[in-house]
Amino acid sequence: MKKMGKRVLSMLLTLCMVVGLIPAISIEAKAAKIVDINDYSVIGLKQRDDIVPEDTPVEVVEHRLEGDDLICPECGETMVEIGKEVRRTLVIRKPEISIHEDWYYTYACPKCKQENTEVPIAEAPKDKALISGSFASPEAVAFLMTQKYVMGSPIYRMERDFIRQGLWLSRQTMSNWMLRCAKDYLEPIYEELRRRLTCRDVLHADETTLQVLREPGKKAQAKSYMWLYRTSGDAEHPIVLYDYKPNRKIENAEEFLGDFHGYLHADGYPGYHKLPERITVVGCLAHARRKFADALKVLPMEQRRGSSPAEALQYFARIAAWEKKLEELTPEERYKQRQEKEKPILDALYAWADARKNVAPKSALGKALYYLREQRSYLERYLLDGRLEYTNNRAERSIKPFVIDRKNFLFANTPEGAQGSAVIFSLIETAKENRLDPYAYLLYIFRTAPDLDRRKPDWVIPLLPENAPDCCKVNI
Repeated sequence: MKKMGKRVLSMLLTLCMVVGLIPAISIEAKAAKIVDINDYSVIGLKQRDDIVPEDTPVEVVEHRLEGDDLICPECGETMVEIGKEVRRTLVIRKPEISIHEDWYYTYACPKCKQENTEVPIAEAPKDKALISGSFASPEAVAFLMTQKYVMGSPIYRMERDFIRQGLWLSRQTMSNWMLRCAKDYLEPIYEELRRRLTCRDVLHADETTLQVLREPGKKAQAKSYMWLYRTSGDAEHPIVLYDYKPNRKIENAEEFLGDFHGYLHADGYPGYHKLPERITVVGCLAHARRKFADALKVLPMEQRRGSSPAEALQYFARIAAWEKKLEELTPEERYKQRQEKEKPILDALYAWADARKNVAPKSALGKALYYLREQRSYLERYLLDGRLEYTNNRAERSIKPFVIDRKNFLFANTPEGAQGSAVIFSLIETAKENRLDPYAYLLYIFRTAPDLDRRKPDWVIPLLPENAPDCCKVNI
């Protein structure tokens, strides 16, 4: 019981570090025998001497003896310093709220005024406002977006937290700020990323449900969908884009992808198989494996060893083991090794499945076998090119942040709000994929974009994640 408690505590501390709740921490782990999270292997990172960022400010408070406290109790002489003990603690404070005022002065010529001639007027140059007529700042909007779309804090919670600090900032105002900035500054970047995404040869796609309360022509309880499209592992600069649509029709994917020619990783949703012939859909072996894993779970424990689902899982395990070995190879070498090592395993798996035609079709095993056979032409396509992946896990990992946040905000009010969320999620997840800090990157955009000349067709290029300055990059 004690070991379990320590393990849970260690996992919670590590999770806090990963999501940024605790940027740095040092633990005396000897007494409690808790794993030292200065050990980077705990969170899958390389070992370093210190996990505190180098630029972390240090507040030093010196504690010295004075006056009579310095008198030696034995001889009465004044004692002198011979050393010191340093105790370090981590200080975390609430976000600071302040008002920033820009005073722009106006100037006139006093001589011209006295001579009753035309008085020239000069004004200090003004910086462009983030939102005209609003007191929204880049820092405020970047903070709100990060809290909602990275930390999963709904707007109503932020509103209550601000009220506790004496700031009355309505959720309507916060929503308007975020949607306006998404429309004015993030959407043009989104469209440029979309153009670049569809020029790739290999993509991944997935979709999940979303409830939109005020979708025209639909009940509030009806399902809408958030689609996801992203680059594969061969991209130097990853791109992750979300797209809101009111339904799951495959025309949505066809419209988003435009003239895309290449491979598209997807799950077994039949809609993807209706895409134009220029798009080659690649199936996901992880989905096929999952169905056999589910079939194994319904069996009693004493019947699982040596069962048909267990045998099927062994084939998938062998393929996964080879994929692990081939990770560092070039696409050309990977293609050759897959043909030699993995294709025979797949052939053996299907021969094994064909030998089990008498399994009840409505049983868990029957459904798994049907899926495996019905999806065969798509599941085997990863063998066609060394750049392809044998699963669509990359897309599932990218859509997961939205799924997690959806549990907090539950629904969107309007289609415009849903698509605004899609744009914000896209920029944040793309930033994370490019090892950028989401807050720092959004702050860079909102500080830079208002002063750029939008008449130039390439005005968004400096704002792309790949062109973000070093101050936006994560320390780890």
